[in-house]
Amino acid sequence: MNNYIEKYNKELCEDGTKWLKKNNIKGEFSDEQKRWVALGLGKDLEISLYAKPEFKWQQMWQILEGLKNGVDVSKYANSEFDYFQMKEIRYGLEKGLDVSIYADPKFDYIQMEEIKEGLDDGLDVSIYSDPKLEWSQMSQIRRGLEKKLDVTVYADPKFHRLQMGEIGKGLEAGVDVSEYSDPEFDYQQMREIRLGLEKKLDVSKYNDTKYIWEQMKWIRLGLDCKLNVSSYTNPEFDWKQMKELKNGLASGVNVTIYADPKFDYIQMRKSRKCLENDKKVKKEKDR
Repeated sequence: MNNYIEKYNKELCEDGTKWLKKNNIKGEFSDEQKRWVALGLGKDLEISLYAKPEFKWQQMWQILEGLKNGVDVSKYANSEFDYFQMKEIRYGLEKGLDVSIYADPKFDYIQMEEIKEGLDDGLDVSIYSDPKLEWSQMSQIRRGLEKKLDVTVYADPKFHRLQMGEIGKGLEAGVDVSEYSDPEFDYQQMREIRLGLEKKLDVSKYNDTKYIWEQMKWIRLGLDCKLNVSSYTNPEFDWKQMKELKNGLASGVNVTIYADPKFDYIQMRKSRKCLENDKKVKKEKDR
């Protein structure tokens, strides 16, 4: 089997060499390139479009496939496109898409794929056909367009893909995303604000970059329990301290006794449990 393959490859290489000499094509061609020249012979194809030393054999392959499928390979028969980019342009041509929107070396092949997918779905890809956008950002915008969201709110390179995702979720939920569509918020902070908005909570209590997302979470959970969160919205409290204060309020104890940043969360927990125990004992005595 291996001997047969070696013989076949050798014959292809020889055929390619003959064709190049016959057509007076100059330049240094590798054996692999010569084989791909030969693979186009006998098919009434314009081999000269890819029989050029500047094309790697993988690029020659993509141009040959395009010729065989009857597409306008001039759209991508350019050595500035790598093999993967050529493939995405060829796929678009085969689907009858206007590849001129993304047939540009400034887009990497994954960005091209995102634009191609949008074109295939009939979307307005001009909103995200920007090489400054990473492919993952393009994907978020494309998905938003598919859901008919107002993606102009987040179709901006300044937003990370995960931030875009949180804004998109807010748009889907019908909340006022202007409360958190600020790149200064990381995606986890955005999520906490979005969850609060979805519950119709007063997110003004915590939609501030001075809080990390874990602090936001415990303020949000307090608001959701209808607690007086002002007892622990001081950003000097870390999230573990906020948790202890929230849990104390939820159990109905006087948290002012330990609501001081100088107490770490372990000390706060001990104080809370003592207060809860005292309350339980008093309740039993009052029966």
